[in-house]
Amino acid sequence: MKYKKIRDHGINIGTFPIGNNNSITDVKGVKVGHKTLDDGIIKTGVTAILPHEGNVFKDKLVGACHVINGFGKSTGLIQIEELGTIETPIILTNTLSVGTAHEALVRYILSRNDDIGNTTGTVNPIICECNDGVINDIRGLHIKPKHIYEAIEKSDIEFDEGNVGAGTGMICYGLKGGIGSSSRIVELGNTPYTIGVLVLSNFGSLEDFILNGEPIGKKLVEKIKGIDKTEDKGSIITILATDTPLSYRQLNRVIKRVYPGISRTGSYTGNGSGEVVIGFSTANIIKHYEENHLVDIKVINENKINKIFKATVEATEEAILNSLICSDSSVGRDGKRIYSLKDLL
Repeated sequence: MKYKKIRDHGINIGTFPIGNNNSITDVKGVKVGHKTLDDGIIKTGVTAILPHEGNVFKDKLVGACHVINGFGKSTGLIQIEELGTIETPIILTNTLSVGTAHEALVRYILSRNDDIGNTTGTVNPIICECNDGVINDIRGLHIKPKHIYEAIEKSDIEFDEGNVGAGTGMICYGLKGGIGSSSRIVELGNTPYTIGVLVLSNFGSLEDFILNGEPIGKKLVEKIKGIDKTEDKGSIITILATDTPLSYRQLNRVIKRVYPGISRTGSYTGNGSGEVVIGFSTANIIKHYEENHLVDIKVINENKINKIFKATVEATEEAILNSLICSDSSVGRDGKRIYSLKDLL
């Protein structure tokens, strides 16, 4: 990996231990892949999150979604809300490429499931987006179906963070943002469980930025002369994975705790901010062709859920900081430099 995470700079967030890779892929079976387009004014890409290594349509996972602020163009959220399951990989890209990603993901799933639209129903593709138009030539519609396939095919346990994949053209707190991830290990009944978070960060105003409890945003504004003071009107997509046995309702409660993690970095969620959270648990498989009338599903004792809540807050905060510290400085379409946090620190 080409980057150092926030912990490599001596900044440790929270108290729970992290997983082996300190990323969402510490949840067994989860993989992440990127396709990066970085050429002149083209700075965009695709990031794919695979929930498990099998056929996700036939072996669905318990899933949930939560809209913090709905200034966004995601697809698939309605069915997740209604049925409480995830049945495709999750694709992240830029706002104007949602349609391309949707069709490409449909074709990908159809090629692996002859029954869809034939002997069974259709499929619910999950696409999420942020607007990278400040840096990227978003009107050029440079994302093509092949880029979605490449991101899925490149998915692995180890993956780069920062301005790669869907994060290539993103700005967070006026600095270079993008893809960030972190994980936490929680013990319940002497059994370790993992909570992994991945973010696509594209939000916040620099003057509001908080680093591990220290409001350093105003100092950075003074350091970077001439930086534009923008409102908090960007977006952040958060994907949470866990192997903790959770019901749809419990998972919905957990993903709502992403918001305190976002706030700890300084965001107040502006009017134009698109903030969407999608979560899934790998602990229970929901079979598409289940024949039994009654299905056993394990869930945790609700009175023990506070540990999961706190771990989610910590992992979210650190994932955002990793998206900043792992990014390289970039140049916008107008020629202005977008600084990386690591350059300023």
